[in-house]
Amino acid sequence: MIFASTRDGMVHVFHEDSPDKFSEVETVKTEFGAKTMGLDAKTHNLFLDTADFAPAAAPTANQPHPRRMAVPGTFRVLVYGR
Repeated sequence: MIFASTRDGMVHVFHEDSPDKFSEVETVKTEFGAKTMGLDAKTHNLFLDTADFAPAAAPTANQPHPRRMAVPGTFRVLVYGR
C-alpha cells in the first residue's frame, strides 16, 4: 500500500497490483494542512499533524500567492486506523 497526503486534507491510498500498476483504493478526508504523516507498521495506524490555519493574506507584488499560516498553539496529531 502507498499513502499520499495533500495539504488540502486528503490521503490517497493506492494498492500495488503489479510492479508497474497501481490502483487507488480509497481517499480519506482529513483536515487542511495535514500533509506530514507517519505510519506505525505494527498497528497500521496513520498519524498526520495539522493545526488551525488563518485565512491567507491579500496578494501583493512580492507574495502573489500567499499561503494560509498556522495559528500558534493549535498543533494536533490526527490518528487514522481500521
